[in-house]
Amino acid sequence: MIETLSQPWPWWVAGPLIGLIVPLLLLAGSKKFGLSTSFRQICAAAAPGQIEYFRYDWKRGMWRLMLIFGIIGGAAIAATLLASPDPVVGISPATHADLEALGISDFKGMVPSEFISWSGLLTLPGFVMVVVGGFLVGFGARYADGCTSGHAISGLSTFQFSSLVAVLGFFAGGLVATHLLLPVLFGAW
Repeated sequence: MIETLSQPWPWWVAGPLIGLIVPLLLLAGSKKFGLSTSFRQICAAAAPGQIEYFRYDWKRGMWRLMLIFGIIGGAAIAATLLASPDPVVGISPATHADLEALGISDFKGMVPSEFISWSGLLTLPGFVMVVVGGFLVGFGARYADGCTSGHAISGLSTFQFSSLVAVLGFFAGGLVATHLLLPVLFGAW
């Protein structure tokens, strides 16, 4: 049974389950779903009254904190009880060849060590992708008033124009990073 659960769920199961989030939120009286708001709530609970941005009634959205704890708990269960003995992400042969042409050769784990490792972090590409990219993602989520999951799942389904603009920006940024930034960082351009 556990061996069956360690395989990725097919799109026709996972997609509708994700799609059910929005009607459940609407039934619960909330139109917003996303993780960036949850992180704000954790900061407000941990340091109440110290920073103006975190001064609000964080207890009202307690379900968001439960969401974060559920994600952490689910990840712990998946990493221990449901872990695959061969945690390799399946990518297309064309993508594999493109990454090899950039000098990325470690395809054993979930993420190549050229991206995420202590030695990779000390390189210019690793630093730019992890530290600078992480800052830009965090800043962008706050500037766009939400993260990718919030805008793409609940924002688009409730016909919010700002979510459409944000999602188009997310995709454009991903295309620019993939086709322009990665080749420059890995010296292939």
